[in-house]
This record gives sequence, C-alpha cells and structure tokens, in this order.
Amino acid sequence: MKLSTPGKWRPLIVTLFVAGIVFLALAGYLAPIIRMTLNPIVDLQSWISTRYTALYDFVTVPRDVASLRQQNAVLTNENSRLQTQIIQLQQQLREAEVLYALLDFARSRPENEYVASAVIGRDPSPFLSYVIIDHGSDDGIRHGMPVVTQQGLVGRVDAVTASASRLQLITDPGSTVNVRLQSTQTETLLQGSITGDLTLEMIPQETKLNTGDLVLTSGLGGSYPSDVIIGQVISIQRREGELFQTASIQPAVDFAQLQAVLVITNFKPVDIEPLTPELSP
Repeated sequence: MKLSTPGKWRPLIVTLFVAGIVFLALAGYLAPIIRMTLNPIVDLQSWISTRYTALYDFVTVPRDVASLRQQNAVLTNENSRLQTQIIQLQQQLREAEVLYALLDFARSRPENEYVASAVIGRDPSPFLSYVIIDHGSDDGIRHGMPVVTQQGLVGRVDAVTASASRLQLITDPGSTVNVRLQSTQTETLLQGSITGDLTLEMIPQETKLNTGDLVLTSGLGGSYPSDVIIGQVISIQRREGELFQTASIQPAVDFAQLQAVLVITNFKPVDIEPLTPELSP
C-alpha cells in the first residue's frame, strides 16, 4: 500500500492556513502586523500624491493665472460700464425730478402759459449774470418775458434767436425788480450786483424788517407778474440819519444749479419808459 503524496493534502493545508489567517485577522491578532505592512505603502502613496499635486499645480497655475487675469479684466470693464450707467440714471432721475417740480408749479398757476426750457450755456463774463436756454422765437418766446422755476423768480428774456434765448438773471448788476415785503406789504426795489448778491434798496427807516421775511414781486413797473417768490431777508443794514435802510436777500432759486426754467409766454411786459418824464437840462 502506497503512502499518500503531499500534493493531495496541499489544498487542505492552504485552506486551513487561509482560514487560520482570517480567524487571526478577525480576532485582531494580526493588526500590528497589518499596520506595519501597510504604513510604508500609505506613506509612499502620500509622497507620490504630494509630488503629483505639486507638478500639476506647476503645469496648470500659469494658465489659471492668465484665466483669472482675463476674468478680472472682464469684471473690471463690466463694473465700469455699470458705474457709468448708474451715473447716467442718476442724472436722468435728477432731470426728471426738476421737470416734475416745474410741472407741479405750472399746474399751481394755471392762469399762465409756459414754455419749459433747458439751460444750455452760461455767460463767461464774471461781471454779468446771463444764461442761455434751448428755446427761442420759433417757440413763442419774446424779449422781456419773465422766467421762473418752481423755486421762484429767475429773471427775464434779454435776447432771442430762432432756437435759443439769453436770460438776464435777477442777480445781474443791471437787473432791478419791483418787490414787496410779505410781512409789511412795503414796496421796494431789488438790485443785483457784480458779486451776484441781492440787495433791497429804498426801504423806509420806519419799516420793521426781520430776518426770514419773504420778498415777492410786486407787479409794479410792468416787467414781472406779482406774487412770485424772490427770497428771504438774511441781514439788515440800518444807519442813523439816513432816510432808507437796506437788506441782503438770500434768493430762493439756486442759480448755481439752474438746469431748467419756465418762460411765461402770456405775460406781456409793459414799457413805461415813455411815461417817465425827461429832466430838462
């Protein structure tokens, strides 16, 4: 009888060996050995991964930087475009607010007829107060017509062409307006100046003036309609022994920010110069 060859027992031995290893692994006896075996492999993988990431970044970062620069340029241009658009919208909003205010003023005085005009230029002379508007004789504007805004009196039409007009502001040194004090109903004269300041002249000494008193057009002289706001008294100059006192006026209209005006076209200025007696030499 022959002895069994080792090959017949080999599968059984391998199976028992594997089963033993699995049992030991499940029981936790092989954990230190597994850890010692895998740690070098994990460290090697980490080292390879770090070097690969560094190499990838070295190759791709220049392209990323160029892409980011391009995106930044696009975003900068877009931001500039939006800022310009915001400025334009703000300007349009301010213009719309001015036009709505002028419309409200025109509605509050339906007895007058108006031509709304935009201010398109200013006289460069430092000694004159004139502005140019974009409407003229083709729009029914004539010399001498009064000009107002929702804030108050601006001045009058001084010269006219077919499509534009020049306005003399009440701050001009050649401007004189017949006015009255609302508080006392005293009638006096408003005079412009080279500096643009407004002064009340020829106020009787007995007239009681107070800062803050409103000044309105009186309608005398035929150059302006009555009851248009001029401004407020801000200071009073009274001297002993003189017949009259004077006062400085803060205009209601902000002439530095004048953008649009209303020309009263149905008011006909009256020329009273022929009625002024001439002094014989």
